[in-house]
Amino acid sequence: MWDDATDRIDLTGRTEPGTPDREPSRRRLRVPPRLAAVRDIAFVSFGKYGQYLVTIVTLPLTARILGTEGLGLLAIGMSAYFIGALLVDMGITTFLAAMMNADNVNRLRGNYLALRAGVLTTMGVALALGMLIDAHVHLHMVLLGLFAGGVSSFGDDWVLVAEARFGIGVVYQSIGRVLYLVLLVGLLPHFPSASVAMVCLLLSTLVNVVLTWRLTLTEHGLPSRPNGVLAMVRMGAPVLTSRLLITSYGQGAASFYSVALSAASLGLFSASDRLVRAFQSLLDAIGYGLLPRLARGREDHFWGNAFRGLGATVAIAAGVSVVLWIAAPWVIPLIFGAEFTGAVEIMRVQAFILPFTALTSFVTTAVLPVQQDTRGTLIGAVVGAIFAGGALLAAVATGSVWALVFGTFTCEIAVATWYLLRVRMLRRRSETPLGVHDDAITEPLVPVRLASPGGDR
Repeated sequence: MWDDATDRIDLTGRTEPGTPDREPSRRRLRVPPRLAAVRDIAFVSFGKYGQYLVTIVTLPLTARILGTEGLGLLAIGMSAYFIGALLVDMGITTFLAAMMNADNVNRLRGNYLALRAGVLTTMGVALALGMLIDAHVHLHMVLLGLFAGGVSSFGDDWVLVAEARFGIGVVYQSIGRVLYLVLLVGLLPHFPSASVAMVCLLLSTLVNVVLTWRLTLTEHGLPSRPNGVLAMVRMGAPVLTSRLLITSYGQGAASFYSVALSAASLGLFSASDRLVRAFQSLLDAIGYGLLPRLARGREDHFWGNAFRGLGATVAIAAGVSVVLWIAAPWVIPLIFGAEFTGAVEIMRVQAFILPFTALTSFVTTAVLPVQQDTRGTLIGAVVGAIFAGGALLAAVATGSVWALVFGTFTCEIAVATWYLLRVRMLRRRSETPLGVHDDAITEPLVPVRLASPGGDR
């Protein structure tokens, strides 16, 4: 499937795709490209999104302890968590990973650290002020979720993504998720509160932050002094704007809809949403796992590899949708209990967003970052936000959770349609003879190549 050189992996877990054997004395394992691609996708699935294995235990626990209203408050906090993560990392981790090389790694690290530290500090101050004035419970959960999500994005794991070192990320993520499970099981039964559940998640995210910084400090040294932060802000602004707009009708929807819907109705929606988004995030791993290969791939094979990966991702998502539709009447009561049976019909509708979210995720994660096409990402998010705005108005007018359900479904279809058109535009642009330009496409249009961890390629 992948037109690329054989990957070589040394015993430290570092992947050096297509690089010569500089250390013949060191034992190396040669892995065919296709198997290496599957391996990296599996690493990302289990590591970055391994939280959903823990979710199998934590969801029944939180649902039965907190009930529909408490789970609705937790849903508000969790949706704010995704927004906070985006505000801190600006949604540009894959863009930075695609452009990183041995010469600019510390410069990028220094600028990115300064940018993220400023945003996270602001979130911390806002949370402290909210606690001092005893803010409304909905606002408190939003502020707490924002800060927890911001902390989760403060690590240096994007450097490991650039180096295609997914294996070690599995270890770090797994340690944090196990800690989250231990904290939740140990504290929530004694302190049944949505805030306590969010604090448990916040503490567990510190593990990955500390360990990734420890590793990159050891291997790359201290980040450079910030120089060019504003240039990074200019690059990230359209991406951040687009990702925030996407979050407004995706995983962050509960925060926005909390102004129109009760915590109990949001709890029913969350019961379905958490399961569907878990599978969506596992499918996201395909794009993350294939990003380094697409970025370093030969230009004449880029689009063939990209469309094969996209087709496989959508086909898998369609199959998962059918399975979830069939299993909904049994899965919801089993995991959440009889109090959440109203979520069954919601889940049967929501399950069919997966093929559309899978298409959007693959394009925005693995194709547009390589093409450095921030404009396409922004336009797609605006399309979704327009539909989401209409759905929010409907929710305010009706007070019905179905405005959220069908609004999300419509948004995902519209956005996926745009990204499919955008990919076709980018491919046609890349095949246009030299000298003919289309200003609607952001340069550069050739894949950005990743540098190996040991130096330039």
